[in-house]
Amino acid sequence: MYIITNKNKTALYTGVTNDLERRMAEHIAGLVKGFAARYCRNRLLWFESCGDVIGAIAREKQIKGWLRSRKVALINSLNPGWKNLATDWFQNAATRDSSLRSE
Repeated sequence: MYIITNKNKTALYTGVTNDLERRMAEHIAGLVKGFAARYCRNRLLWFESCGDVIGAIAREKQIKGWLRSRKVALINSLNPGWKNLATDWFQNAATRDSSLRSE
């Protein structure tokens, strides 16, 4: 489970993945099509682990049903500065992007 935003912090996207680092690399490289890509959502604000995929999907649906104010409160509870939690995950963005596109 994760929540990402764009550089202006105006749009929130909630998603599920079994590999958050890979998924963030895909968001950063622009490989995730649809809603997240359209608004350049690539900054990780919040994440949590779930016991299994069924629980993760249920939690995603729960959070997606919340008003923005409640999502903001959740993010603020663990990341009050809205820092990009994935900033230090990647050493060389150019290498990462080119390797993802070649797959």
